[in-house]
Amino acid sequence: MPVTTAWRWEYHRYDPKTERLVESLCTLGNGRFATRGSAPESVADDIHYPGTYLAGCYNRLTSTIGGRAVSNEDMVRLPDWTALRYRCLADGAPPGDWLTPDHPTLRHSHVSLDLRAGTLTRHMLFHDADGRRLGVTHTRLVHMGDPNLAAQNTFFRAYGWSGSIEIESVLDGDVTNAGVDRYRALDGRHLVEHQAGVEAEGTAWLSCTTATSRVRIGLAVRTSARPLASVGKACTTTTATQTFVLPIKRVAPVVVVKTAALCTSLDRPSVDPLRCSIDCATHAPDFPSLLASHRASWQRLWTEGELKVPGETGKVLRLHAFHVLQTLSPHTAELDAGVPARGLHGEAYRGHVFWDELFVLPYLALHLPETARGLLMYRHRRLPAALEAARRAGAKGAVFPWQSGSSGTEETQRLHLNPRSGRWLPDHSRLQRHVGSAIAWNVWRYGQATGDTGFMQGPGAELLLHVAHFWAGAATWDKSLGRYRIRGVVGPDEYHDAYPDAAAPGIDDNAYTNVTAAWVLARAIDLYGELPFARRAELLTHVGIGPDDLSAWEDVARRLYVPFHRDVISQFHGYGDLAELDWDGYRARYHDIRRLDRILEAEGDTPNRYQASKQADTLMLGYLFRPTELEELFLRLGYRLDGDLWRRTVDYYLHRTCHGSTLSSLVHGWVLAREQGPDAWRYCREALLSDITDVQGGTTGEGIHLGAMGGTLDLVERGIVGLEAHRDGLHIDPVPLSEVPGSSFSISYLGHRDIRIRFRPGRLGISVPSSLLGPVPLVLPGGRREHIAAGQERWFRLPKG
Repeated sequence: MPVTTAWRWEYHRYDPKTERLVESLCTLGNGRFATRGSAPESVADDIHYPGTYLAGCYNRLTSTIGGRAVSNEDMVRLPDWTALRYRCLADGAPPGDWLTPDHPTLRHSHVSLDLRAGTLTRHMLFHDADGRRLGVTHTRLVHMGDPNLAAQNTFFRAYGWSGSIEIESVLDGDVTNAGVDRYRALDGRHLVEHQAGVEAEGTAWLSCTTATSRVRIGLAVRTSARPLASVGKACTTTTATQTFVLPIKRVAPVVVVKTAALCTSLDRPSVDPLRCSIDCATHAPDFPSLLASHRASWQRLWTEGELKVPGETGKVLRLHAFHVLQTLSPHTAELDAGVPARGLHGEAYRGHVFWDELFVLPYLALHLPETARGLLMYRHRRLPAALEAARRAGAKGAVFPWQSGSSGTEETQRLHLNPRSGRWLPDHSRLQRHVGSAIAWNVWRYGQATGDTGFMQGPGAELLLHVAHFWAGAATWDKSLGRYRIRGVVGPDEYHDAYPDAAAPGIDDNAYTNVTAAWVLARAIDLYGELPFARRAELLTHVGIGPDDLSAWEDVARRLYVPFHRDVISQFHGYGDLAELDWDGYRARYHDIRRLDRILEAEGDTPNRYQASKQADTLMLGYLFRPTELEELFLRLGYRLDGDLWRRTVDYYLHRTCHGSTLSSLVHGWVLAREQGPDAWRYCREALLSDITDVQGGTTGEGIHLGAMGGTLDLVERGIVGLEAHRDGLHIDPVPLSEVPGSSFSISYLGHRDIRIRFRPGRLGISVPSSLLGPVPLVLPGGRREHIAAGQERWFRLPKG
């Protein structure tokens, strides 16, 4: 575990076993691109993995697996701008080794991530057999103000000796996607057409292109050294190297600064990426100036995005906020990019966009609404692809892909590797149609929080109605049940993708899928009713529905089937007929059974036979909807859902879930907190620590879990404080949790910025900055309504939980 202070995460020793974890957690980014926190001396191997990734930059390659051609689109690993090699020179002696964190002369290592300033500092001390000591300190930033720039300042100090140091500043384009072991059999060479060189004024440059998507990339690095010295240069097709030999002694340290600029053909307005990168790097300010402006940009961002909670929990939440903010910053709003499930921190999940925005956008809508809007526009721009996917499937409306990348077509792999058995297996997770409901839910939540009628009547209405159109068409009438059914899908629990021994994949009437589909249909009807007449007529034509179709939507929204068994909500139709798993036996044999699917497949079995879930599925309903909302939803469907039934359902699935996803403990903790369950904090704590402690045994080194990080922020604001933004006011319904005794944060709501909310045991304080806007309406527990005028601060007593 790292050593933490209020604003720093520090690692006081170098451990090869955890280095990739440190690299992921120490990644720096600005919402446009990010660089892993690898040591500049390192190259990609089994311990280290330097990597830089650009939001929205994908490429498709075809590999041969088991005699089959397999096509995959990946987020592309870009050239390494950080690389720096050095070694000590002694008079009359041959050059020493290049020094790295793995060199036997390393005596001390310290890594410090400064969350307030957005910088990473690595300090190392080498001590050789001749008594010479060399201190090396790297300070790195990826500029939050200028999204094209990054910089690295390296400080060398000699202790007890003097001589020379040879330094190579490398711009390395000979990189492949090789950061995930289970993808090693796939082709990872995404960059082609390399050219490299060094300008007359000393700026090294590299240009290349992604092989099939044809994204042109220009990367330039200006390297300056103090004291001044002559520079040697050597270039290959894929690398540009500048060499410095500098005198060094204790009173005369050496400083080397690399200032990098990244430009691509994805930029707007269109530019020549190479020329643009060279100009940006050449004319960039010096390191102190860059650091000062970078810190100022982070200070502004923290003003909008910080969540303050006391104690160790608050430190973890600040780290989570840091990674969310630098993955999805205000710069992201200008890009054609979604919410990558593993951030811009590594190559797991191939950089794809899943449903993780469901856990991230509630926080962003309240803190960075423009960024949330930009991410929803990523989905809207892919609406034509979703409409085409539905058409090809013989369906109506829009079918959004489970895994999305550059174009909006389905990027879910057809095969996936079980590392435990070594077998490539069919992947049916593309049947998770509930991703469309997640998009619709985020559209609605964004509209409630912002009052952005332009978006809601424009792109938002199109997204919501097209998703609703799909659900209305996907629901088929079952005369024997007197209900509509949705068949052949996969729910959030990916371990059940078929019935036992079934010839075709998919299960029927997943409760989460059906209930959220009913909710989407109801909200689509509500939104349609609020639209101006001309817009309604336009949408009817574009969506391909008639006025009579809306009454059919209403019928489906009220009569979708929800299965039950043993007086609990069934995860899906037939779930209660599956066999019970010997949980104690499997835990005794395997200890860690999070990836139960891999264990069972390696034994020649399948989780499809058992009441055993990967992650919270039915209980996800308790994450999206408050108890009263959920009761109303079920009542609208003609079912009675009281507190006792819900508690039985929660308890039932708690004992049948192995938490193979980091999102599972988050949802379980959320639901138990709302129920005041005794185990609530255990699950909340696991969600908080899932990446920091790498609970899944090595996966965080491949990229953080952005949904889980964003979800823990939402857990405090929407879960514990009970903050829900609706058009009629900010609703507050807190759930006291002793481990989180208080919190404070600033939000945006209906045009107001920087509304400060302070939550204390039994008290709530709200301050609204001065503005020309009207008062902020507030709905307290029990339906009590209050208003806080602009420029006013008020405190309210809350009922004890």
